[in-house]
Amino acid sequence: MSKGKVKLLFIENDAKRRAAYKKRKKGLLNKVSELTTLCGINACTIIYSKFDSEPDVWPSTLAAQQVISQFKHLPEMMKERKMLNQEAYLRERITKLKEQLNKQLSENHEKDLVELMFKCLLIDKRELDKLSSTDLDDLEEKIEKKMMGINSRLNGEAKKKVILDIDEAQSNPAPP
Repeated sequence: MSKGKVKLLFIENDAKRRAAYKKRKKGLLNKVSELTTLCGINACTIIYSKFDSEPDVWPSTLAAQQVISQFKHLPEMMKERKMLNQEAYLRERITKLKEQLNKQLSENHEKDLVELMFKCLLIDKRELDKLSSTDLDDLEEKIEKKMMGINSRLNGEAKKKVILDIDEAQSNPAPP
Protein backbone atom coordinates (compact mmCIF):
# COMPACT_ATOMS: atom_id res chain seq x y z
CA MET A 1 0.00 0.00 0.00
CA SER A 2 1.47 3.37 -0.98
CA LYS A 3 1.97 6.20 1.45
CA GLY A 4 0.54 8.79 -0.91
CA LYS A 5 2.26 11.64 -2.65
CA VAL A 6 5.65 12.57 -1.21
CA LYS A 7 6.54 16.24 -0.91
CA LEU A 8 9.75 16.86 -2.80
CA LEU A 9 11.64 18.90 -0.25
CA PHE A 10 15.20 18.72 0.98
CA ILE A 11 15.42 16.29 3.91
CA GLU A 12 17.04 18.18 6.78
CA ASN A 13 17.81 15.18 8.98
CA ASP A 14 21.11 13.57 7.83
CA ALA A 15 20.17 10.02 8.85
CA LYS A 16 16.78 10.20 7.11
CA ARG A 17 18.38 11.79 4.03
CA ARG A 18 21.00 9.01 3.84
CA ALA A 19 18.31 6.32 4.21
CA ALA A 20 16.17 7.96 1.51
CA TYR A 21 19.24 8.22 -0.75
CA LYS A 22 20.10 4.53 -0.41
CA LYS A 23 16.50 3.44 -0.93
CA ARG A 24 15.93 5.65 -3.98
CA LYS A 25 19.34 4.82 -5.49
CA LYS A 26 18.51 1.13 -5.24
CA GLY A 27 15.12 1.79 -6.90
CA LEU A 28 16.73 3.85 -9.68
CA LEU A 29 19.33 1.17 -10.42
CA ASN A 30 16.57 -1.44 -10.46
CA LYS A 31 14.55 0.62 -12.96
CA VAL A 32 17.56 1.05 -15.26
CA SER A 33 18.23 -2.69 -15.08
CA GLU A 34 14.59 -3.43 -15.97
CA LEU A 35 14.70 -0.93 -18.82
CA THR A 36 17.77 -2.54 -20.38
CA THR A 37 16.32 -6.03 -20.03
CA LEU A 38 12.79 -5.28 -21.25
CA CYS A 39 13.75 -2.98 -24.11
CA GLY A 40 17.07 -4.50 -25.15
CA ILE A 41 18.95 -1.21 -24.91
CA ASN A 42 22.33 -0.14 -23.59
CA ALA A 43 22.18 2.14 -20.57
CA CYS A 44 24.32 3.09 -17.64
CA THR A 45 24.10 5.20 -14.52
CA ILE A 46 26.75 7.15 -12.72
CA ILE A 47 25.77 8.50 -9.33
CA TYR A 48 27.99 10.88 -7.38
CA SER A 49 27.15 11.43 -3.74
CA LYS A 50 28.67 12.84 -0.59
CA PHE A 51 27.53 9.64 1.11
CA ASP A 52 29.97 7.50 -0.92
CA SER A 53 33.68 8.04 -1.48
CA GLU A 54 33.52 6.64 -5.03
CA PRO A 55 30.77 7.19 -7.60
CA ASP A 56 28.33 4.34 -8.08
CA VAL A 57 28.50 3.03 -11.65
CA TRP A 58 26.00 0.58 -13.08
CA PRO A 59 26.35 -2.02 -14.57
CA SER A 60 30.13 -1.67 -14.38
CA THR A 61 32.74 0.98 -15.07
CA LEU A 62 33.77 -0.72 -18.32
CA ALA A 63 30.16 -1.09 -19.55
CA ALA A 64 29.44 2.54 -18.66
CA GLN A 65 32.52 3.66 -20.59
CA GLN A 66 31.33 1.68 -23.62
CA VAL A 67 27.85 3.25 -23.50
CA ILE A 68 29.33 6.74 -23.15
CA SER A 69 31.76 6.04 -25.98
CA GLN A 70 28.91 4.86 -28.23
CA PHE A 71 27.03 8.06 -27.47
CA LYS A 72 30.05 10.27 -28.12
CA HIS A 73 30.63 8.65 -31.51
CA LEU A 74 27.09 9.33 -32.71
CA PRO A 75 26.70 12.19 -35.21
CA GLU A 76 25.65 15.46 -33.55
CA MET A 77 22.28 15.33 -35.25
CA MET A 78 21.53 11.92 -33.72
CA LYS A 79 22.70 13.02 -30.28
CA GLU A 80 20.53 16.10 -30.22
CA ARG A 81 17.51 14.64 -31.97
CA LYS A 82 15.62 13.76 -28.80
CA MET A 83 17.47 16.00 -26.36
CA LEU A 84 15.65 18.84 -24.70
CA ASN A 85 16.99 21.36 -22.30
CA GLN A 86 14.60 22.94 -19.86
CA GLU A 87 14.02 26.01 -22.01
CA ALA A 88 13.22 23.96 -25.12
CA TYR A 89 10.97 21.64 -23.12
CA LEU A 90 9.07 24.57 -21.63
CA ARG A 91 8.75 26.25 -25.03
CA GLU A 92 7.35 23.03 -26.51
CA ARG A 93 4.98 22.59 -23.58
CA ILE A 94 3.75 26.19 -23.81
CA THR A 95 3.08 25.76 -27.53
CA LYS A 96 1.04 22.60 -26.90
CA LEU A 97 -0.91 24.26 -24.10
CA LYS A 98 -1.65 27.29 -26.30
CA GLU A 99 -2.97 24.95 -29.00
CA GLN A 100 -5.17 23.18 -26.44
CA LEU A 101 -6.42 26.52 -25.14
CA ASN A 102 -7.27 27.75 -28.65
CA LYS A 103 -9.08 24.51 -29.42
CA GLN A 104 -11.06 24.76 -26.17
CA LEU A 105 -11.90 28.42 -26.81
CA SER A 106 -13.14 27.52 -30.28
CA GLU A 107 -15.28 24.68 -28.91
CA ASN A 108 -16.68 26.97 -26.23
CA HIS A 109 -17.50 29.61 -28.85
CA GLU A 110 -19.32 27.00 -30.95
CA LYS A 111 -21.34 25.87 -27.93
CA ASP A 112 -22.14 29.46 -27.02
CA LEU A 113 -23.40 30.06 -30.57
CA VAL A 114 -25.64 26.98 -30.46
CA GLU A 115 -27.00 28.02 -27.09
CA LEU A 116 -27.63 31.55 -28.35
CA MET A 117 -29.29 30.23 -31.49
CA PHE A 118 -31.76 28.14 -29.49
CA LYS A 119 -32.28 30.95 -26.98
CA CYS A 120 -33.22 33.33 -29.81
CA LEU A 121 -35.47 30.78 -31.46
CA LEU A 122 -37.27 29.59 -28.36
CA ILE A 123 -37.12 32.33 -25.77
CA ASP A 124 -36.27 35.88 -26.75
CA LYS A 125 -35.32 37.25 -30.16
CA ARG A 126 -34.15 40.49 -28.51
CA GLU A 127 -30.92 38.68 -27.62
CA LEU A 128 -29.82 39.38 -31.20
CA ASP A 129 -29.77 43.12 -30.51
CA LYS A 130 -27.02 42.63 -27.94
CA LEU A 131 -24.63 40.89 -30.36
CA SER A 132 -21.69 42.44 -32.17
CA SER A 133 -21.48 42.20 -35.94
CA THR A 134 -18.79 39.52 -35.62
CA ASP A 135 -21.01 37.45 -33.34
CA LEU A 136 -23.92 37.90 -35.73
CA ASP A 137 -21.75 36.72 -38.63
CA ASP A 138 -20.64 33.69 -36.63
CA LEU A 139 -24.23 32.95 -35.67
CA GLU A 140 -25.34 33.25 -39.29
CA GLU A 141 -22.61 30.82 -40.36
CA LYS A 142 -23.63 28.38 -37.61
CA ILE A 143 -27.30 28.56 -38.63
CA GLU A 144 -26.37 27.99 -42.28
CA LYS A 145 -24.34 24.91 -41.33
CA LYS A 146 -27.23 23.57 -39.27
CA MET A 147 -29.65 24.22 -42.15
CA MET A 148 -27.34 22.43 -44.60
CA GLY A 149 -27.25 19.45 -42.26
CA ILE A 150 -31.05 19.44 -41.96
CA ASN A 151 -31.50 19.75 -45.73
CA SER A 152 -28.98 16.98 -46.31
CA ARG A 153 -30.86 14.67 -43.96
CA LEU A 154 -34.20 15.60 -45.52
CA ASN A 155 -32.85 14.93 -49.01
CA GLY A 156 -31.48 11.60 -47.84
CA GLU A 157 -34.86 10.64 -46.38
CA ALA A 158 -36.63 11.79 -49.56
CA LYS A 159 -34.26 9.70 -51.70
CA LYS A 160 -34.86 6.67 -49.48
CA LYS A 161 -38.63 7.15 -49.84
CA VAL A 162 -38.37 7.41 -53.64
CA ILE A 163 -36.23 4.26 -53.75
CA LEU A 164 -38.70 2.43 -51.50
CA ASP A 165 -41.60 3.57 -53.71
CA ILE A 166 -39.77 2.36 -56.84
CA ASP A 167 -38.97 -0.97 -55.22
CA GLU A 168 -42.56 -1.38 -54.10
CA ALA A 169 -43.88 -0.51 -57.57
CA GLN A 170 -41.52 -3.05 -59.17
CA SER A 171 -42.46 -5.81 -56.75
CA ASN A 172 -46.22 -5.12 -57.05
CA PRO A 173 -46.86 -4.28 -60.69
CA ALA A 174 -50.25 -2.73 -61.44
CA PRO A 175 -52.71 -5.01 -63.31
CA PRO A 176 -53.23 -4.14 -67.05
